[in-house]
Amino acid sequence: MRLATKLLATILILAAPPAFAQSLEQMAGQMIVVGFTGDSVDDKSVVALRKEVAAGEIGGVMYLKTNVASRKAVQAMNAAFREASPKLPPFITLDQEGGLVERLGNSVGFKEIPDAATVAATHTPEQSRSVYDGLAQGVAEWGFNVNFAPVVDLAVNPNNQVIAKYGRAYGKTADVVTEYASEVIAAHHAAGLLTSLKHFPGHGSSTADSHEGFVDITKTWKPTELEPYRALIAKGYEDFVMVGHLIDTNTDPSGLPSSLSKQWIEGVLRGQLGFTGVVITDDLEMGAIRDHFGLKDTVIRAVRAGVDVLLFSNTSKPRASLGDEVRAILVAEAEADPAFKARIEESYKRIVALKSRIGAAE
Repeated sequence: MRLATKLLATILILAAPPAFAQSLEQMAGQMIVVGFTGDSVDDKSVVALRKEVAAGEIGGVMYLKTNVASRKAVQAMNAAFREASPKLPPFITLDQEGGLVERLGNSVGFKEIPDAATVAATHTPEQSRSVYDGLAQGVAEWGFNVNFAPVVDLAVNPNNQVIAKYGRAYGKTADVVTEYASEVIAAHHAAGLLTSLKHFPGHGSSTADSHEGFVDITKTWKPTELEPYRALIAKGYEDFVMVGHLIDTNTDPSGLPSSLSKQWIEGVLRGQLGFTGVVITDDLEMGAIRDHFGLKDTVIRAVRAGVDVLLFSNTSKPRASLGDEVRAILVAEAEADPAFKARIEESYKRIVALKSRIGAAE
């Protein structure tokens, strides 16, 4: 199935210009995934978002708990998003790791699962497959096609505020993390879902939370934190890799966070590790980015660094115009700089290839 899927993706890449979006605006739009307000298919914000999807002005949507009123409401919204662009489906995304990091829970009729640390403590990797089969099937039934999981951070800092504190890592060693992550990925692929490894290059040794501000891992990060990525990519992983907002001046002396760093994305992730899939940022409205970079600067730096998909939770200053604002920045820069336009075209091809696999069980 993997070979057939790759062949289909290659065919779609070659056929992409006449088959799908052709304009610069639409190619740029595919690089944007945004959060939204509203929890009903009839909500004004959801109706507007559906129109943006239909016009190719954005490439996908991101759910938070505030968007989830009931299974019926979510399924109706997701059906509307899919129907808006059936040939080039939107990424319909959420964080549904298990434990405390979830958007769907018992209160709305979704069967919750334990966090990664608990799963690893109570199940072998093989036994965990049934846990993640249930999770993935549920996510697919609710109409999503991307789950931002698995976490492949290593739990090397027991006092870590964002990973260890919430039991989000499967263990301290790369081998253990890779084994469990492999089962998560396989379960999601079997359900026709895409996944995302996170948080590149490794959040497990950090001593701060990038939701709140800059996180400097220069003194704590170790190359072993790359090993789960290396192993999974070597096995053919080519969905998403989510890049965190982490600073390591040993790798990038400029002090830029990894999500805006060409050294990390093009140099390490693509160059050293050989990743050919889609690079997505962590939420670009986290304090680590929002407090230090304006919107235009953020968008341009991220794309020049090698990012394919820009993720905005749209929670800092919620507005229906956010997608338009980001797309306008991309288009204006591309019109002024051929190299930037080439980056958009490159990302667009990767996105089309990945979208060709939505719904294709492996």
